[in-house]
Amino acid sequence: MSALWHGFADMGAVERDGAFVIARGEGAYVYDQSGARYLDATAGLWFANVGHGRAEIADAVAAQLREIAHYSNFGDLAEPPTRELAERLAAIAPVPGSKIFFTSGGSDAIDTAAKLARRYWHQVGRPEKTIVVGRERAYHGMHVAGTALAGLPLNREGYGELMLDARTVAWDDAKALLALIEEVGAEHIAAFFCEPIIGAGGVYLPPEGYLGEVRHMCDEYEILFVADEVVTGFGRIGGSWFASSRFDLRPDLMTTAKGLTSGYLPMGAVFVAPELAEPFFGGGVWWRHGYTYGGHAASAVAALVNLDIIERENLLAEAARLERTLHEKLAPLAEHPRVAEVRSGLGAVAAVQLADPSEAPAFVKELRAQGVSSRAAGQGAMQVSPPFVMTDAQVDDLAAAFTRALG
Repeated sequence: MSALWHGFADMGAVERDGAFVIARGEGAYVYDQSGARYLDATAGLWFANVGHGRAEIADAVAAQLREIAHYSNFGDLAEPPTRELAERLAAIAPVPGSKIFFTSGGSDAIDTAAKLARRYWHQVGRPEKTIVVGRERAYHGMHVAGTALAGLPLNREGYGELMLDARTVAWDDAKALLALIEEVGAEHIAAFFCEPIIGAGGVYLPPEGYLGEVRHMCDEYEILFVADEVVTGFGRIGGSWFASSRFDLRPDLMTTAKGLTSGYLPMGAVFVAPELAEPFFGGGVWWRHGYTYGGHAASAVAALVNLDIIERENLLAEAARLERTLHEKLAPLAEHPRVAEVRSGLGAVAAVQLADPSEAPAFVKELRAQGVSSRAAGQGAMQVSPPFVMTDAQVDDLAAAFTRALG
């Protein structure tokens, strides 16, 4: 028996059957303790965009650790790589002139955005705007605000009321947001949180025109639009750095993590449009918020080298290639009687939805037996979100493994 308590796990089953221990990774593959090789269908937990085993990142991080691992970004303190990374991110931001607030990861970024949205309206003399709105099926991390915002009731079960001013609307109908606005009044709504592609909730692609419609609605009713790009950011959307750029969403706030460092070290970042930052940059105003490891110097170095690799190897274009190849190779699986549908065709993501969601835990193990590491997202959706370095031939192998596992 192990002392490790796994996240999102039936620990009785883990104790009974044992853990699946990943010992190392290289490119689009990971290896267990026995040396068996698996295609990494999920890029870890959506994050290994540049693939595993990048010594270039490890070496740069080691050099930074020898200088100083981290100090702090509170008050007037800063570290060179953190300042450099902030400028680098501002240069690719969907909204020019954005400020960058660093966090330790995606859940921190969501809570930061929720607090900043409310604090902004307070700062400009509209403190009654406190309601934050999420969507059914959405996942926004596991801190209090993110759990309350998410449209996944099972994740909220057993905690009581987490956040009184959180609301949830349908994930695929902009009119549902309009109905809430009419019910509670736009003067009480601070922000609308939107994953361009719903990720951990099951990989649901936005209906045609949906993103533009809700963005326009937020403009019309003076509601802050928060793009949750923890999954889609840094190339996962395919062809662009961010979904917000690809769909011209102009987010007031944008949350990111995962692909920022490709998981080599924990880090998140909130992009803050200049109009939202302005009330806090005039002098004499403190926003009393921050994280000990926000802007961690070694994490910043990992992010900088990660961005270098994405640019040098043209991995944004490779993600766009994967968008096409995943759709081409996985869509035929929808004909199998054990599959309800395949969701693909936007970004380097896909989901093979099992007709019987209860089969998902066993199917994860069936895939491992075929040399693929995947996981179930939402209700029985087998997640596919590979590293951008996965080749078309490896996608062929991935699809063949799914076919064998389906039987």
